[in-house]
Amino acid sequence: MARRGVPPGDREGGPNPVDVHVGSRVRLRRTLLGMSQEKLGEAIGLTFQQVQKYERGANRVGASRLFDLSRVLDVPVGFFFDEMPEDVAASSPAQRPGYNRPPPEQELDPMVKRETLELVRAYYKIDEPSVRKRLFEMTKALAVASTGGSLKSEE
Repeated sequence: MARRGVPPGDREGGPNPVDVHVGSRVRLRRTLLGMSQEKLGEAIGLTFQQVQKYERGANRVGASRLFDLSRVLDVPVGFFFDEMPEDVAASSPAQRPGYNRPPPEQELDPMVKRETLELVRAYYKIDEPSVRKRLFEMTKALAVASTGGSLKSEE
């Protein structure tokens, strides 16, 4: 039996995929800034366990809390919804059948992957500019070799 005020299927069977996506974006930005769950919790008046629940999507992030998170993490509120896969957006119980959106134009941006974040953070921990430059050039050379072509600069 559904709880009053909660749409059927909304909380049964695990967290809502939209809540999970928003939580993953909170975690992404927090880790990009090198901030612990404890420090984020202190900044918004929560325990680290509550931050963990937000990041897993187990707890929903209310509007005022989302506003606080955006200010502490220095991103616009819309950041938390960016890169949401179409199937996740469509899974929201509030979506009506027949509601169509254009298909996604590209795969998830590699810039939001944890591997990318860890790589960038490690790269910038290298204090010596000449070592960083050699690593950068080596990485570009490996990419060219693995694709069999040339890399186009996005600068």
